[in-house]
Amino acid sequence: MASKGSTLTEWIKRYLKEEAPRSKSLMVSAFGDSIATLSPGIWLGDLITLMAPFGVNERLVRTSAFRLIDERWLEARREGRRSYYSLTASGTRRFELAYGRIYTPPQEHWDGNWTVVLLPRNGETNSARLELRHQLEWEGFASPIHGVMLHPAANDEVLGQTLQDLDVLEKTVVMRAQSVERFVTEPANKMVERYWDLNEIEGLYLRFIERFAPLVTKVDLAVATPEQAFTVQTLLIHSYRRATLHDPRLPAVLLPDSWRGLEAFKLTRQIYQLTLHQTRAHLKSVMEGISDKRLPKLGEHVRERFGGL
Repeated sequence: MASKGSTLTEWIKRYLKEEAPRSKSLMVSAFGDSIATLSPGIWLGDLITLMAPFGVNERLVRTSAFRLIDERWLEARREGRRSYYSLTASGTRRFELAYGRIYTPPQEHWDGNWTVVLLPRNGETNSARLELRHQLEWEGFASPIHGVMLHPAANDEVLGQTLQDLDVLEKTVVMRAQSVERFVTEPANKMVERYWDLNEIEGLYLRFIERFAPLVTKVDLAVATPEQAFTVQTLLIHSYRRATLHDPRLPAVLLPDSWRGLEAFKLTRQIYQLTLHQTRAHLKSVMEGISDKRLPKLGEHVRERFGGL
């Protein structure tokens, strides 16, 4: 009978073979989820060591790092023949926006208010309007009619930052709105079904659950080595990120009773709690300058992940 340790090894090998995650995306997940919580950056040699369990060789690490620099996620400095990679200011902000959604619990309640955005028309090119619409859709907004976007639980800070980044803050109208009761012909959750394609998103969550549920039903993560814990946690966040970033993050009252997004969130939180400390131990053993004396305590922003760890 195979040991639980070998079962975990087999699970990791199977995931990497069947899902074949891209090296650049895995590096983004590793930076945002764990590396950045311990240090502003990482030496190239240490990054190569960290990515090795994923089957990412030195050439792919270098190529992915160059691409992330081109996309302004990372910046590099050289000391002699060594390279040190760290997040740019814009990369940090993008991480905070994206990962804020990953670690934030689904919203349970709704006050009945909608955030309505009227897209700019005069003086704006079609490409500019399309970019704004694309960014708002990425934030979970839907468009019931041309030029209007709405969401029942929009994040005002993220919305404001998006409008500012696209230089349309003063050209866009943002309002709060409520349905007028006498004109309501269907419940709000029916309107949600019309404007948001939840079936596709639920399919992503279901695939995620089927993939990761064995880690709590068939595998004992308590015996995972530090390297295995880091590998599992990075794959967990990588996979959950792909599902949840398509989720419009609607209040639970507007979602189907059997919505699998909540189940996926709870599963992610459960596995994350089982791997977090061993993951930090692995990073300490690999990353230069991180020792027992210099290992940072769990910051508040980490302790509050998934509603509190």
